[in-house]
Amino acid sequence: MKMVRVIAVFLVLLMIVPSISSTLHAADSDIKIMLDGEQIQGDAAPYITSKSNVTMVPLRLVSENLKAKIAWNQSTSTVTITSDKQVLVLTSGQNTATIDNKSVSLDASVEMKNGRVMVPLRFIGEGLGLDVNWDQANRTVNLATSSYQGTGSKNNSSKPSTPATTNTGTTDNSNSGKAPTSTVAKDGLRGAWVSTVYNLDWPATSGATKQKQEFSKLLDDLQGMGINAVFVQVRPAGDALYKSSLMPWSKYLTGTQGKDPGYDPVEYMVAEAHKRGMEFHAWFNPFRATTDANTSKLASNNVVLKHPDWVIKFDNKYYLNPGIPAARQSVIDTVMEVVNNYDIDGVHLDDYFYPYSETASNKFGDDSTYASYNSGKFKTKADWRRGNINSFVQQLNTSIHNSKPAVKFGISPFGVWRNKSSDITGSDTKAGVTAYDTTYADTRTWIKNGWIDYIAPQVYWSMTLPVARYDKVVDWWANETKNTGVDLYIGHALYKISTPEIGWSSSNEIINQLKYNEKYSNIKGSIFFSAKDLKKNPQGVLAKLRSYWGL
Repeated sequence: MKMVRVIAVFLVLLMIVPSISSTLHAADSDIKIMLDGEQIQGDAAPYITSKSNVTMVPLRLVSENLKAKIAWNQSTSTVTITSDKQVLVLTSGQNTATIDNKSVSLDASVEMKNGRVMVPLRFIGEGLGLDVNWDQANRTVNLATSSYQGTGSKNNSSKPSTPATTNTGTTDNSNSGKAPTSTVAKDGLRGAWVSTVYNLDWPATSGATKQKQEFSKLLDDLQGMGINAVFVQVRPAGDALYKSSLMPWSKYLTGTQGKDPGYDPVEYMVAEAHKRGMEFHAWFNPFRATTDANTSKLASNNVVLKHPDWVIKFDNKYYLNPGIPAARQSVIDTVMEVVNNYDIDGVHLDDYFYPYSETASNKFGDDSTYASYNSGKFKTKADWRRGNINSFVQQLNTSIHNSKPAVKFGISPFGVWRNKSSDITGSDTKAGVTAYDTTYADTRTWIKNGWIDYIAPQVYWSMTLPVARYDKVVDWWANETKNTGVDLYIGHALYKISTPEIGWSSSNEIINQLKYNEKYSNIKGSIFFSAKDLKKNPQGVLAKLRSYWGL
């Protein structure tokens, strides 16, 4: 219990400290921290390391306020934290530590700052958690251990044990906050992608009332299947499914780009997801500006018309040019509109960076951009393109976590980083395209530098496809993310069940994939493409999923 209380304070500190790159910051003095109904106060401010972006907290806070058993060896600069279950040992200057004599990697080592011993939050807090509730009116963080029965506790008998499930097509603001019964932490993430481009998954109806009812019914159906998180496409192609000052309303809401649908879909969808205890991740297609080359039906504030110098016409559609810093920043700005204005659980990007379909005879026309913006830093255009995407990912990560540290940021790239034939450290595959060489997505760098909270590769192949076997690809990603602090979710091609592709003749393929994932503790869940395919229930896969999940 002592260690749980230690973790509680560390987790709260993470919530209240903005993720900025300066070395030391003053605490937000008007925020109170309550643990099991009692206020906890500290006399030292945490900070974010500028080099590795790791939150550091004072060791003295633990010893003075929580009475945990802590030993500091001045001669070796080693701290030992002992609970009734574990012994954690960290030494200043070392990038590894031990948990019960087992070595683990650290993102940052113990540091001395202004006479205080500072320890890395991630090492202490990873894998442990409490019931945490934010009281906006009183600017108070309420924490409750599993045994606590008071106000703010999930065990308080005065609170309903399950979220409301009835739907009338309107938002109940009294119950629109995030439900405390989300099962993601306990059961792992069981996600579904909800595509709005071409109205693939939603909406199939017109009008605010019908669209609300349709989405609520979709959530009910998904929750009944065992899904506990939705990844909803809120920026399909340079447009918005929310009230934006930067982009036009999406045509997939009304049939006309720029036409107000009469409500804010994202506001409604977030509230409905949270009422059911489901996570809501806002899915952005970053650089696709249109889905065709017809500009006559674009709204006047579409980026293609406002900034024609930012876009490239390629393969019968328009793309934002990632090589132009202002174009990249415009995408970050649109993402931050959603982060700042809605209670989302995560920001999710798909694999649309540079287009897949570029060939030797059909080039993405960015030669002039390369000449203007490279300035000799990169030796090849390929490296320059990867540098553009790396800068975008790093800057977006910083923006998100400076604003809301608790919002998760993740990306779903193409499933193969590189083939072993191109790079000895690549996967044992023979994929025709790769994330690194085709879309210029340098996922390894994102993981290594901690620029993302999770990665969700699209491993859309069966266990028996010779050129890209599911198990071989998953092995590579599991090894790549091991001990990095970046969670791994696997994207599954449920839509391929019953198709002629090798290995998809039976819905057992999906269950076999989930069972294979059990080999790796750093695989934290799965995301299925897509919601409509789950609803189709190909070859009775839903009953098998529910049985596998013990539902």
